[in-house]
Amino acid sequence: MARRRLEARLPIAVMAVAALMSTVAAAGAPATGTPAAVTGPDKPTIRYTEYGIPHIIASTMEGLGEGYGYAAAKDNICTLADTYLMVNAQRSRYLGADGKASPGQNQNSTTNLNSDLYFQRMNDDRVVERLLDQPAPNGPEPEVKEAIRGYVQGYNRYLAETGVNNLSDPACRGAAWVRPITELDVYRHAHAEIIMGSADPLLDGEVNAAPPGASAAAPSAAAAPAASAEETATKIREAMAASRQQGSMGSNALAVGSQGVAAGTGTSMLLANPHFPWQGKNRMWQSQLTIPGRFNVSGASLLGLPAVNIGHTDDVAWSHTVATVAPFGLFDVQVDPLHPTNYLVDGAWQQMTSQQVGVDVLKPDGSIGRVTRTLWSTRYGPITTSVHGVALPWVVSAHAVRDANTDNLRALNTWFHLDQAKDVNDVVNTLETTQGVPFFNTVASDRKGNALYADIQAAPNITDEHARSCLTLTGQVLFNQQLRLPNVPPVSVFDGKRSECDWPNDPNAVAPGLLDPHKQPRLIRSDFVGNANDSAWLANPEQPLSFPRVMGDTAAPRSLRTQELILTAQNRISGSDGLPGRGFTPETMRQLLFADNSRAADLALNATVSTCRSQPFGLVLVDGNLVNVSEACPILAAWNHKYTADSRGSWLFENLWYLLTNGQAIEKLPWRVPFDPKDPVHTPNSLDPGSSAVRDALARAVLALRNAGIPLNASLSEVQKITRNAEQIPIHGAVHELGVLNVVTPGTVDGKLDITFGSSFVQETRFTADGPPQAASLLAYSQSANPNSPHYSDQTRLFSAGQWVTERYTEDQIAASPALEIKVLD
Repeated sequence: MARRRLEARLPIAVMAVAALMSTVAAAGAPATGTPAAVTGPDKPTIRYTEYGIPHIIASTMEGLGEGYGYAAAKDNICTLADTYLMVNAQRSRYLGADGKASPGQNQNSTTNLNSDLYFQRMNDDRVVERLLDQPAPNGPEPEVKEAIRGYVQGYNRYLAETGVNNLSDPACRGAAWVRPITELDVYRHAHAEIIMGSADPLLDGEVNAAPPGASAAAPSAAAAPAASAEETATKIREAMAASRQQGSMGSNALAVGSQGVAAGTGTSMLLANPHFPWQGKNRMWQSQLTIPGRFNVSGASLLGLPAVNIGHTDDVAWSHTVATVAPFGLFDVQVDPLHPTNYLVDGAWQQMTSQQVGVDVLKPDGSIGRVTRTLWSTRYGPITTSVHGVALPWVVSAHAVRDANTDNLRALNTWFHLDQAKDVNDVVNTLETTQGVPFFNTVASDRKGNALYADIQAAPNITDEHARSCLTLTGQVLFNQQLRLPNVPPVSVFDGKRSECDWPNDPNAVAPGLLDPHKQPRLIRSDFVGNANDSAWLANPEQPLSFPRVMGDTAAPRSLRTQELILTAQNRISGSDGLPGRGFTPETMRQLLFADNSRAADLALNATVSTCRSQPFGLVLVDGNLVNVSEACPILAAWNHKYTADSRGSWLFENLWYLLTNGQAIEKLPWRVPFDPKDPVHTPNSLDPGSSAVRDALARAVLALRNAGIPLNASLSEVQKITRNAEQIPIHGAVHELGVLNVVTPGTVDGKLDITFGSSFVQETRFTADGPPQAASLLAYSQSANPNSPHYSDQTRLFSAGQWVTERYTEDQIAASPALEIKVLD
């Protein structure tokens, strides 16, 4: 739809701006100076500024929700409608059973049929409805209910005004599955986001679990031969590591306090850099939500959740990163070989509960059929016969699942409270009293000059003592990381024959079975804290943290991206990074993120060049091929270690590194200096240039690029680019394993090269002693997934060029936008 300029709506716009300016004069100022009598407009009002960013102002939470719902639907109605189709278990009904669904953190991780069976079981059990019936904190608080009520009104209003057959997005124009929504749809979507940390590893195993001898719709994991505890644990950990390496959600976040900012810059800063999907239900969407004098927050949220998940208020900025807590645990239950749906607890046999779950399925001939499956549960939770595709045979025992987030709708309360926080102590109090954060860390800074790291979430109540008492042999290997792989959470497998091994209830926890939030790690400092998806141990290396094992590991190697984040902070604060001065400024914080420096190159490039130059006549025999690597030597030697668009040699090194690491932990490479827990940021180091592994990886990388027709000195922009409406856009950055902060994960989407995961909503926020916060942001894939929207790729071009959007936060800043458009929902 063509954008109508402000001048085309002059009478409405002038009246609206005048009214807003008279009643919202202090809306963008610190809350301490906001007059109590300030009120919002009578009707929810959306002010669009550059790049289609909506600034929504209203007098009530319901009005804010309505504005959010209308604007979100306008930008992304097909993505949202597809999500509501998923949580209502109707993908097979409209799209066929064999299509791909993305109910978890990873893209296209299961079939429509399995997804439908998974969600239909929850819908039959009224999981979300039961949570809605509970008072806060376990049920939604009144302001949450108001906002979601308004969101539904706004979404449905946009759909009614436009009409399904007139939608500009061809992905769902005229589709029978696009319909008005209910509040229950939105709560089901929120719940699906909260439990997605367990959906990927467990969904297929739960819906395909069948007792020995029973028929199953998919090849039964029960038929797999028995494996030893160590073999099973090894396979599970390798599968989990592969899942993360192949592309899943992650993030960086860096909070800098008063001692970490440059003199005269301000009191604190925050860099938010979540690595989320570029397609589908986990896209982020940017907005500002304002009720004058009461509520003012700017940032981004997972699409369809009418609150800001990552952003800032007048006084606090925060971000989330994916944590190293497994939100689920397994229970090994002994079964009766003659009656395998009976299982033993405390010396007595108990009967599993069975549940018939049915979903409609579109047949190839266009008719609608019905698929019914019998699903099984125990006192601990559902039976699963696989984790991340690794078989857990249902033979002499079966495995039940308990998920810490099944009964969690509290995250909505968490985010609404964060949206009103005044300092980092407010943030900690919110995290502790709601305990709704699902599998995320929180990193924050405030106007007072504090930097906070906190891993306070809905973690299973597995103390170290409880683990020692109840882990099975498989559980000991998995939980204690005797087979360590990078960024893989400690999964517990407990002895289900003993009821005492269930997660105990803690009086200090918000809900049954959760770990006491006061035992969970947090750190407040005045220099810096950060996280790049490793455990809490080195949020700041000067003050290592300790915590229960369930929260992650300590004294273990850090990922190269964690090293890069820490070194970036330390070197900027000390002034040893080659940039002028000491301490962070907004410019240096943005510059260091988009420098795209590779920690892997810092550690290994020189040795790789030495390996290259030392080959006789430049020839290497590998895999039956005689490869001349001599051309690669000067290219790698001249490379500047960066994954900027114009870098040459970066693609060659990325292929080399992939072949050298081959999915193994970084400390397993041929380093001359091994990992030292006393120096975890700088070890391991010194790659052995005489290693045959380095030589062979180099030769294979050279051969792979030549076979693909890619010059060894190709610039990154020549090979890493995406297509948007026939326009090719180069994308800078690199995969996580290379230790680049600006993570981008290339993949194939609908048969075309695209970015599947990576930097999504990026925001740099600065606080000063007084005055409004100052921020710059970037939504890497732009506000809309609709190819006919003017905001389909406008910010993607900025991302490609390393440019940022200066935030408009105060009423004066919004009114001064040359792109200002106003929509009053009257």
